[in-house]
Amino acid sequence: MRRRDFITLLGGAATAWPLTARAQQLAMPVVGFLSTLSPSKLAANVMNEFRQGLKEAGFVEGQNVKIEYRWAEGKYDRLPEMAFELARRGVALIVANTTPAALAAKAATTTIPIVFEIGGDPVALGLVANLSRPNGNLTGVALLSVELVAKRLELLHEVIPTATTVGLLVNPANPLGETVSKDVQAAANKLGLQLHVIRASAEGDFDMAFATLRSLRAGALVIGTDPVFNALSEQLAALATRYEMPTIYQYRPFAAAGGLMSYGGSFTEPFRQVGIYTGRILKGEKPAELPVVQSAKVELIINLKTAKALGLTVPMSLLGRADAVIE
Repeated sequence: MRRRDFITLLGGAATAWPLTARAQQLAMPVVGFLSTLSPSKLAANVMNEFRQGLKEAGFVEGQNVKIEYRWAEGKYDRLPEMAFELARRGVALIVANTTPAALAAKAATTTIPIVFEIGGDPVALGLVANLSRPNGNLTGVALLSVELVAKRLELLHEVIPTATTVGLLVNPANPLGETVSKDVQAAANKLGLQLHVIRASAEGDFDMAFATLRSLRAGALVIGTDPVFNALSEQLAALATRYEMPTIYQYRPFAAAGGLMSYGGSFTEPFRQVGIYTGRILKGEKPAELPVVQSAKVELIINLKTAKALGLTVPMSLLGRADAVIE
């Protein structure tokens, strides 16, 4: 082969390789990830679980699947436009992180598969027809969270039976807030307690919320389920300590950060299942035929150090039921 021919052949091969790589990139499925939070607020272990689930299903981000992220940064009114943007983009699938994101995604498309992770009843919310056969373009994981808020009030009442006035913190931007308020009000009525519902939608509202509770002479506080509250559990625990307010929330990090108690499941583990379902749908399975997974595992965490600082005596019967006691 003459040297000139060799150089020409080599040059053609160099041109062909980028074209091949570009074609492979274009063929890579794109998943839209719609979150109510910001990258810094969504715990890294949540995304690790999601990517682990994807990997188990045969997909690795950047290798054979691309993920486009949309972060609402706690501003729920941004979600509808972000969901429509992903639908217009023509993504292969939308992952909806939390109830507000799932509702926004459902409103944006009836054809693009949606895998959700929510804290409410997907049937009651109108996301799926039923749990075993969703019969639409949505499926995912439903956590026990809204259903447990009233139980949290009962647990708190066991520790502070003398408190006759209690508070409930909810995010008015979250569609689950109304359901939570009704459930906790029913539980308060049953226990003979006066309930004050306090609303907050951002970190800047928290201090005023606790100050309001103090002025109302509330003796205890239940924090309602909400993604913004999840992301700011340490700040909420710090305020509960500063205002000397016995408080219960859903997740372990709240109790670990100084909150009195937490009662609920893990908010990280379900994302592994979300990743698995995402991969299975990318391989051709239909969301209508994938049953909604219900995460029913719950744990009770009691911060005994906080209880002592508040001058509270936790009943031995309650300590015996706790999954973990922080001393």
